[in-house]
Formats: sequence, structure tokens, C-alpha cells
Amino acid sequence: MPESRTLFGASLQTDLVKVERAIAEFRAGRPVLLRDGERLALALSAELAGDDLGRRFDALAKGRGHLVLSAARLRRLGAKGRLETGVFALPAIDPARIEALAFKLDGRMDAPVAPARPLDEAALELARLSLVLPAVILVPVSAEAVAAEPLVEVGIAAIGGYRAEQAATLKIVGRAPVPLDGAPETEFVVFRGGEGLRDQVAIVVGKPDLTAPVPVRLHSACLTGDLFGSLKCDCGDQLRETVRWMAENGGGILLYLDQEGRGNGISNKMRAYRLQSQGWDTYDADEVLGFDLDQRHFDFAATMLKELGVSRVVALTNNPQKIGAIEAAGLEVAASRRVLGRPTAHNIRYLAAKRDRAGHFIDMDALMARAAPTD
Repeated sequence: MPESRTLFGASLQTDLVKVERAIAEFRAGRPVLLRDGERLALALSAELAGDDLGRRFDALAKGRGHLVLSAARLRRLGAKGRLETGVFALPAIDPARIEALAFKLDGRMDAPVAPARPLDEAALELARLSLVLPAVILVPVSAEAVAAEPLVEVGIAAIGGYRAEQAATLKIVGRAPVPLDGAPETEFVVFRGGEGLRDQVAIVVGKPDLTAPVPVRLHSACLTGDLFGSLKCDCGDQLRETVRWMAENGGGILLYLDQEGRGNGISNKMRAYRLQSQGWDTYDADEVLGFDLDQRHFDFAATMLKELGVSRVVALTNNPQKIGAIEAAGLEVAASRRVLGRPTAHNIRYLAAKRDRAGHFIDMDALMARAAPTD
């Protein structure tokens, strides 16, 4: 492609920009044109597709459309085997059928499921990046059929490489001292990028010795627990306990990562909470919505630590996945330390599920002893 002669043309044609525009379109409920070589397909969030747009999709699809679902949702529908992603043919863009397959609690498979192709995988990744439910209507199209449409087009390789490119372009955009209760010598360092179009924050407590293993916690944002003190989780306790412990033990770094709801976003977290109120545990509720145990990525967190001069860490976490992610990113985990919250009548089942289903290092006896009243 010849270099653009406009002022901004070349800078606005990078893969990163194209994916960011595609995310914005997809979250707004508008179709995005995906390209895999000569193959083209329109992708539309099944969650956000209105009746009018569905009818227009139907006219364009001519019976060739299909519904892309995640492995977690396929398991909930009763699919057998080890499909990572699967597709259902859509002879017509039928909203009732799409809702039954993609969203209903009692949904069941009504047709054979086919393995996904690269365009399908890219469409589902776009849904995850957009923080909408992982269900996508995909319609193969020709270039001629959509030539006059003002669509955002993006290649599937750009979508697949987006997270890594975001991590590689992470940069510090602001920092300032912010004294905290119990930790007056604290600095907030704001990074741009990492996940989608969001900012991430490193909280440097005290003056940690960067020549030694630095106490580090990767803490995913939890609006309900961190800010409002929700009793459904232990996040707020872990956040405050970590900052207090660092202040009393030579300092450390807490990365406050914008990954609400294990990476699913606040709206999907509330959907999962609604299901939990009906008796589902935290992981089953996510599976009903189409999410696996944990959708988070931590490669950008390691980039933040490297930018701050950290190469060895003491991981303050109960989650073995975080320890593995830090090591996979090239940092040394010299040791780890548990971070306990308070058990309540509302979160005890949640904590047990994290221990039993996701392998978290949670000693329930120690937690109960911590909660026991003292004379």
C-alpha cells in the first residue's frame, strides 16, 4: 500500500489503531469487518445486535451466517470434546435462537457444532477485548457487497497480536506522591495501555530496595470490594492489608490493574453476581456467561515492573497463576507470601471455590482463626 500523503494517514493505519477503532465500534453494537487474507466477514456482538440490524445482517448473510461461542459456553450447552471455540450455522439471523444458544440458563444445543476458523477466533477475541459477552454473529461477505459501507476493517493478525503490542508500548504518563492512611510515603505511577484503552497504576509504598527481591502484589481492580467494602469477596481486605504490610516491612509495589471481574468487565461481573444470588458459584456463573475460570492477562504487569526497575519479586498473592505469569514474563519470583482477607457469611463459598476450583493457596482454617473473636 503506498504511503498516505495526508497529514495523519500513515499514523492512523497502524495495527494498534485499527484494533482500537474496532473495539470502539464493537462495544457500540456496530459491525466490524474482519479480514483473513482474501476472506472477509462482518462481526457483530450477539449481545448488542438489535432487531433492525439483525434483519439487515440476515439480508446480507443469505443463509451463510453463523454464531461463534466460547468453549465455556459450549460446555454449558452440553458440547462434548475439546473445542476451544465453536460455531452454529444460522440459516436465518433468528434473535430467539441466538439468545437461547448464547445467553439462556437452560440453553441447549439444537444443531451440530462446527470447529472454529481463524476468523471465528478473531471475532471472539474482539468480543473479549471489548468486554462484552463472548458470543458473535459472523457473516462471510465479499468486498463488493460492503464496498459502500463505512465499516472499520481490521486484520485477524492485528487482533491476535493486540495484547502483546499494548504491553510493548506501555509507558509512564504521570506520577506523584499520594500519602495514604498508614502508608504516608507512597507514590502513584500511572501507565497508559496494557489492557484495551485503559490506564494502569503502580502504587510504590515506601522505598523498596530494587537490588533485592521486591514485595509485589498484582491487584485487579474490584469496584465493589475495594471502594464499597463488599462482603462478597476479600479484595478490599487484600488491598488494604498489602499496603499496610508493605509500609511496615520496608516497602513494596502494588500494581492496581484495570481487570474488573477477573478480566470480564464490570457489567459481566454484575451478571455473574446475579447468577450467584440464584445459587451458582463464582466459576459456574462465569461459565454460563461464556467465560473460563480467569480471563486476565499479566504480561503487561511484568512490563510495568521492569519499567520501575524491578527484576526479582516476592509475590504477595494466593493465586498460582499470577506467580506463573510473572515468571513467564522473565522476572524471578524469589518467594511468595499469602494475603488473607476476612471470611464472612457472604464470601466463604467464594473463597472455597477459589481454593478448590482455581487452585488458590487459601488455608480456610487460618482464615477462620483470623475471624474468630479474641478475649
